[in-house]
Amino acid sequence: MADEAPVKLIQIGPKGGAKKDGFNLVTERVVAVNPEAKQVEVELLAYDGKTVVLDVDEAALEELQQLKAGDGATIRVVEEGGKRIAKSFRIRAKDPDAAKADAMLLDLKDSHWLNRKYAAEVLGELREPRAVGPLVDALTDEVGDVRQRAYDSLIKIGGVAVPTLVPLLVSEEDELRQSATEIIRKIGKPAVEPLATALAEADDRLKARVLKVLDRMGYKPKTKDAVKAETPRLTQSPG
Repeated sequence: MADEAPVKLIQIGPKGGAKKDGFNLVTERVVAVNPEAKQVEVELLAYDGKTVVLDVDEAALEELQQLKAGDGATIRVVEEGGKRIAKSFRIRAKDPDAAKADAMLLDLKDSHWLNRKYAAEVLGELREPRAVGPLVDALTDEVGDVRQRAYDSLIKIGGVAVPTLVPLLVSEEDELRQSATEIIRKIGKPAVEPLATALAEADDRLKARVLKVLDRMGYKPKTKDAVKAETPRLTQSPG
């Protein structure tokens, strides 16, 4: 949130001049909320990611506190004293898949194993990146069906899951180590780049495991010095 004067809103008012009854400003997302300063920063839907800071009317402060960064919102803006003031906020309905993912992320921690199993499965179908950490945790669930659904879903989510899985390659738990290895191998080509990045940052023990996984996937560093490079270059082995 800027400490300076609010950024002027350019060409967002209705044509023909200011309207006393105001207009609706549709945001792509809320960037920051500052109830103490009575300001909100938003990214505009139709202005290529431009962000603006709006002063908020006293009567709308309770609504302002319901907003959080990342929300989409429609803001009622009124011209007063040469300034544009946010008079009310309406949080836009989330994408149905995002709302479903939110619900499944909660259910993944439910006490009933059937709910956890279903949640793990759906999060994979949605390919929800936020589910990677919780699904990795679910690989140690007490119920085998939940572990299997988490395993399958991490494969579906793909390359984005690999950085979280890599540390498990040196886990002391055999089943967890084996699961992480198999998931990465089954993710296939999308796993190669994150594995290469991990290789550059790994200690000797983890580096040996990553190289073994890459070898089984048919990839090797191009040169002996590649392992020491910031991001090793890998080549696919013939055959």
